[in-house]
Amino acid sequence: MNEFARFHPWVIFIYFLSVFLIICAHINPICVAIAFCTAFSYCAVVKGKKTLYKNLAIMPLLLCAMALINPAFNHRGVTILTYLPSGNPLTAESICFGFIAAGMVLSIMLYFSCFNEIMTSDKIIYIFGKIIPSLSLIFSMTLRTVPIFRKRINAITRAQKCIGRSPFDGTPMKRVKSGLAILSIMITWSMENAIETADSMKSRGFGVAKRTSFSIYSFTKRDKKVLFAICILVAYVAIGGAMGVFSFACFPYISMAKISPYAFSVYFAELLLFIIPIIVEVTELKKWKSTN
Repeated sequence: MNEFARFHPWVIFIYFLSVFLIICAHINPICVAIAFCTAFSYCAVVKGKKTLYKNLAIMPLLLCAMALINPAFNHRGVTILTYLPSGNPLTAESICFGFIAAGMVLSIMLYFSCFNEIMTSDKIIYIFGKIIPSLSLIFSMTLRTVPIFRKRINAITRAQKCIGRSPFDGTPMKRVKSGLAILSIMITWSMENAIETADSMKSRGFGVAKRTSFSIYSFTKRDKKVLFAICILVAYVAIGGAMGVFSFACFPYISMAKISPYAFSVYFAELLLFIIPIIVEVTELKKWKSTN
């Protein structure tokens, strides 16, 4: 199921924008943990079990690899654990900061993959079409480039495999030749498609006169309810951040604001904000089961 994708484009856009801003604004281990867990869960809901198993296998390795890169270059901190072969100290603070930074990056990557799945090109054009039509068109085409390339490469690989030109079989030289052939076909196909798209847009008079717009989206009651909830939660989290709830520092030593009942309520509000799409999915699933 992907019920959240059926909401109004502005609701979806404001939700993801709020999530990205909160993740980037607060370098706090609790915030990062909430963001990473909710992003991982929502990605599994949107993309299914196959992606869940893939993420379970890859994400811990990526998290550790990205986290351990920071101590190799950042030697700040007062808690020295050991010394590297280069003679530089390995500090607990640099490792902690590495894990937090890695969690932030992976959370944004996971949420952006969900954004790319839900915010289709027509929704992006609907939001920005009247304001910046050319940029919205370029942005929507850019977002769909990678998925289209992936599908085309898979199709070309299967077709080449049927005639005995698989890049995974044979001698190393044969694999290289097969891979280059697939790349050449892919580039030719993409260039041909780009020319066809440009000719089609030109024949339809794109850019000749003032652009008109057409919308199939309507702002319903549930859109208003969810948007109101998003605004309230974002405001509550923003006020908490302004009051220093998310204060955290890794250097020169690890220090964090005291977790008071108010701070706990702010963290809980952030959690509620991040799991809004999951709540929508669960609610709609219960409704669907009750009617069948």
